[in-house]
Amino acid sequence: MKECGKNSSSPCAACKLLRRRCGHDCVFAPYFPADEPHKFANVHKVFGASNVSKMLQELPEQKRGDAVSSMVYEANARVRDPVYGCVGAISSLQQQIDMLRTQLAMAQAEVVQLKLRQSTSITNSPPNSGSPIMGSQPKGYAHFHMDLDVDQSNGFSEPMWPY
Repeated sequence: MKECGKNSSSPCAACKLLRRRCGHDCVFAPYFPADEPHKFANVHKVFGASNVSKMLQELPEQKRGDAVSSMVYEANARVRDPVYGCVGAISSLQQQIDMLRTQLAMAQAEVVQLKLRQSTSITNSPPNSGSPIMGSQPKGYAHFHMDLDVDQSNGFSEPMWPY
């Protein structure tokens, strides 16, 4: 990361946006380089430069990078969704997870149903009787049997997914 005031003549993105001189002790310089102006612009729009400066100065230096990453993420989310921000993204992802869990449960139930149907049709029909599962094949065709193993150790008495 470039630091303004040290080995560089261009100010950091924060100082450039705020139109101020970027000194060697600039708190923004290590985290908002001049070549990423959009990064600070959104953070400034959402949190304000003064608040960001205060937050960074109150944190130990080893935690500032993570704090800036969080602020940038939240600011970008707020720009996309001013009302809900990150919470809106998290809520949307949670809804997708719930929908996918439902689809998975339905698919697993269908597999169990097909397995039961297959086992009852095999036990109720004599060999090569023309049943769809074990039916006779025209000469020259290979017969493939697909056994679907379903883990029923759960016994369906407990929920499959903890909430």
